[in-house]
Amino acid sequence: MAQWRFGLIGCGDIAERHVEAIGQIDDAKLVAVSSRTESRARALAEREGCDWVTDYRELLGRDDIDIVCVTTSSGSHASIGLDALNAGKHLIVEKPMAMSARDARRMADTARERGLVLSSIAQRRFEANNQLIKRVLDAGALGRLLLAEMTLPFYRTQAYYDSAEWRGTIAQDGGALMNQGIHGLDLLLWFAGDARTVFGKTATLTHRMEAEDLGLAILQFESGAYGTVMASTSVQPGYPATVTLYGEQGTIKLEGSSIVRWAVPGWERPNWAQEQAYGGVTDPKSIVTEFHQSQFLDIIAAIETGTEPLSSGEDGWRAVRLVEAIYDSASRGTEIVIGEHQAKERAE
Repeated sequence: MAQWRFGLIGCGDIAERHVEAIGQIDDAKLVAVSSRTESRARALAEREGCDWVTDYRELLGRDDIDIVCVTTSSGSHASIGLDALNAGKHLIVEKPMAMSARDARRMADTARERGLVLSSIAQRRFEANNQLIKRVLDAGALGRLLLAEMTLPFYRTQAYYDSAEWRGTIAQDGGALMNQGIHGLDLLLWFAGDARTVFGKTATLTHRMEAEDLGLAILQFESGAYGTVMASTSVQPGYPATVTLYGEQGTIKLEGSSIVRWAVPGWERPNWAQEQAYGGVTDPKSIVTEFHQSQFLDIIAAIETGTEPLSSGEDGWRAVRLVEAIYDSASRGTEIVIGEHQAKERAE
């Protein structure tokens, strides 16, 4: 089996999860890291025994790197990611994949055209309880889905948003929906399918920042089911996110990484204790590496077999498109139909 050689662009807090995941995979090696801040790049490289650069283009120009991880600030994901794809590298990009559906679409199209694997980090898909829920839904065990609810009652201090100039900005970070809520929205789309229409509201209630600290939406999915969304970073003291699925024949409620309601005909309630797997409620660094590792293994398998990873570029685009649709609806004050025309309207 080949050894997969990784490059890492961005040496901030979330980069540690990627470094740990790579280090836990026998056939993976971290070759080089890049950061605009020399001290960060040098410190991480010396600790991990790899090379470092301050210009990520030097990293992309190396022929001894197969896969690139982009863990920079959100607003740079698209530009750096496109450079990586155009350099012929498979790409793993932190959430959100891009700050606009148009840019996410360009990334997904570029990866497909160049025969490369693109995966947006959606590690919650790899939790055992979530994989089971997906199997239950695919088997039709809940019957026709009626309503899917997602809540994210998180808390972030003002100091968190003041810690970097880009935090809380619309162009570089997004608010509670694009930054924190996108994992729950990804699960919602994975479980319930694509959304058809959305009516959204956003507000900034407790923080001094440009983006929202409260986002709400009512959805209708392509299946005809309805959905509701609430994402906030203003809820004291902060609670785990939830996803609740109501079908004609049963109900499932996920709280954090634990299933707290299970009424599924013919399926025994799982007994997997995963409370420690969930984090990020008040501290964005308090997440485990286990599911990043699972996603990396899935990406490597996709490259080796020529198949799609569980979280593909298309999936990353869908999540960004939904957040953008909520923002668009909130700014227009009306329900909108989600579709490719949104990206076209932004381009005009």
